[in-house]
Amino acid sequence: MKRKVRIKDIADKAGVSTGTVDRVLHKRGNVSEAVRKRVLEVVEELGYERNLLASALAYNRIIPIVAVLPDPTKDPYWEQLNKGVEHGLKVVKHYGMSVSFYYFDYSEPKSFERVAEEALATQPAGMLFPPMFAQEANKVIRVCDEGGTPYVFINTNFATGTPLSYIGQDSMQSGVLGARLLDFGLSPGQTACILSLDYSTKAAQHLKDKEQGFRSYFEEIGNKEVQIIRHNFEAFDDDQQLADFLNDLLRQHPSLSGFFITNSRAHKAIDALSQIGATQVKLVGFDLIDKNINYLRANKIDFLINQNPMEQGFQGIVSLFKHLILKEKVKPVQYLPLDIVVKENTDYYLKREPAFQLVG
Repeated sequence: MKRKVRIKDIADKAGVSTGTVDRVLHKRGNVSEAVRKRVLEVVEELGYERNLLASALAYNRIIPIVAVLPDPTKDPYWEQLNKGVEHGLKVVKHYGMSVSFYYFDYSEPKSFERVAEEALATQPAGMLFPPMFAQEANKVIRVCDEGGTPYVFINTNFATGTPLSYIGQDSMQSGVLGARLLDFGLSPGQTACILSLDYSTKAAQHLKDKEQGFRSYFEEIGNKEVQIIRHNFEAFDDDQQLADFLNDLLRQHPSLSGFFITNSRAHKAIDALSQIGATQVKLVGFDLIDKNINYLRANKIDFLINQNPMEQGFQGIVSLFKHLILKEKVKPVQYLPLDIVVKENTDYYLKREPAFQLVG
C-alpha cells in the first residue's frame, strides 16, 4: 500500500520548513518565486494530494456566500433552482462554506436591486444571482467589481461585468431550438407568436435573446414565409384576462397556428386557449414543472425545453467553492444541455438523477 505523502516529506525533499510548504499550498504569506516553484515541483513529484476537508476545518474558516434569487414560493421554476442551491450547500458546507438566501419580488426590478444591496452589505466572499434586469443588474455588478466580490450569473447571461462564470442555457440558441421545434407544426404562410407571460419583459435580457434566436431561425431558412409576431402579457395570473387577450389575438391573426412561450408558464396559455376553444394550435414551452408535464402528456404541449434549474443552482455554488476553496480556475461560461422533452421521454427526464458533481 502506497504511503500517504505528508507536508513534512515535501519540506524535507525541498529543503524548506513545513511552514513554508504550508504557505505555498495555501497561497499565503511571502515566499520567493524560486522557493515556491521548488515546493510545487516536489509536490508534483511526490504526488501529494491535499486533504481539502481537513485543511478547511483546521483553519476553522467560514466562507459566506449569498444567493440572491426570486422568491421560490411564487414560481415552481425558481423553487427548483433554489433546491439546486440548497443541494450545493449540503455538499460544500463541511468545507467551511455557508450560503445565505435573499429573495426578491420577481415582478419588481427595484426589489432585486434593494435585496442585492442588502446581501452585499454583509460583505460576502461570493455571490450568486440571475442578472435579469439590465439597469438594476448593472448597479449590482459595479459594486461587486469595485469591491472585488466574485459573482456567478445563473439563468441569464449578461454582456457587462467580470463574472466568475455564467451557468445556464444559451438563451439565443434556446430560441433557435424553440423555432425549429415549432416549425415542425407550421405550414407556409402561417403565423407564429413569441409570447412572454412574464413581468418586466422589456428589461429581461434572456427574453430578448430568446426572441432574437427564434427570429434568426426563420430568417435563415427563409423559404417558408412564416410571419412572426411578438407579445408580452403581464396579467397572466388573471385567467379571464389572458383568455380574452388570446381570443383577440387569434381574431386579429387568423393564420396564427403556433406559440413559443418563453418561460415556464406554458400551462397558463393552454388553460386560456382551452377556455376559448382554440385547441389546434401548436405550442412549445420551457421547463419540467408539474402542470407543464401534465399538458405534455395530454398532447396539449408539443415540446418542452428543459433548462435544468436545479443543476444551475448546484453548479453555481460548486463554481464558487472551486474558486474560493480549491483555488481552481472556473470556466467563464458553463452552458447546460438544451434537453428536448416530449410525451414519450418525459419519464426518463423525471427519473434521471441530476448530474451533481463536486469536482471534475
